[in-house]
This record gives sequence, C-alpha cells and structure tokens, in this order.
Amino acid sequence: RGARHPLLLQSRRRRATDADLQDVVPIDVPLARSGRVLVVTGPNAGGKTVALKTVGLLVLMAQAGLHIRASPDSSWPVFRGVYADIGDEQSIARDLSTFSAHVSRLTAILAAADGSSLVLIDEIGAGTDPGEGAALGNAILEALAGRGSHVVATTHLDGIKAFVANHPAMVNAAVE
Repeated sequence: RGARHPLLLQSRRRRATDADLQDVVPIDVPLARSGRVLVVTGPNAGGKTVALKTVGLLVLMAQAGLHIRASPDSSWPVFRGVYADIGDEQSIARDLSTFSAHVSRLTAILAAADGSSLVLIDEIGAGTDPGEGAALGNAILEALAGRGSHVVATTHLDGIKAFVANHPAMVNAAVE
C-alpha cells in the first residue's frame, strides 16, 4: 500500500522541491490469497512496468532488511524465490528473437517457481501473434496459479485480460 519506487523518489529529490516528491504517485498492489495472480493493463507509458519493478524491488529490499517507501500497514509473505522476465534480450549472436528470449526465460521460471515464489512478467504473451501470445500467456499464468505462486504480470492482450477476468485465482488491475 502506498508504495513508491525509490529511484523515482531519488530523481525527484535532485530537483529539490516538495512538489516534485508528490509527483511520484504511490501504488497499491493487491496480492491476496484468493487472487495471487495480478495482471496489470493500461496504456503505453502508463506505469505498468514501473509498478512491476516497484513490487519486485521493494520485496527484495524488505527481505534484505532495508527501509522501503510504503505504508506501514503493508504486508506480504517472505518469498524463497523472486523471478522476473522483464525487458527484451533479443540477440543475433545467440540466435534469439524477442519471442524466443521470453520463452527461454519463462521456461526457466516455470522450472523453478513454486508456492513460495514471486514471479514478475512484463508484457506476457508479447513478441508473437496476439492470439498465440494470449494462449501461451494464459497457459503460463494458469501453471503458476496452480503452483500457488504470487504473480504480477503486465499485458496489452485482450485474450489474457478476458481469461484472467474469468479465473478465480486471478485479478485484473489497471494503471492510468
């Protein structure tokens, strides 16, 4: 609750005005027992990836015993593993397309994630045909939900949003 990314706060502090610190909009990220999979949607440049990175960074900071910028009544479990697929690691030298790079990372995540894991996936299902990407994204989310993993994922794909809306262990969210 009321989480703010520390790097955004630091960049605003350089400007040295209280008004700039207020520009860093706090986020609330509801990860409940009944909805461990949270899929965030919204416009480009709307804050989806920043929200995803804020969750991951603050979880790791808290587990390392560091002070975090969030409401004092915030809570989450201790995670034994935190896994992320964020960014594009396309590589001509390694013969990896955007899509195959995502699939490679997601394969490793699926091999390791369990009920004590936090999984962060940016633009799940991206890099291929939207219908095929949605089907693959839905299968990955369902597999992680079945293991009891906590998941925060972002997407633009309507097929994933509709799937999540009809799944009891998943919740849609949006950023403005």
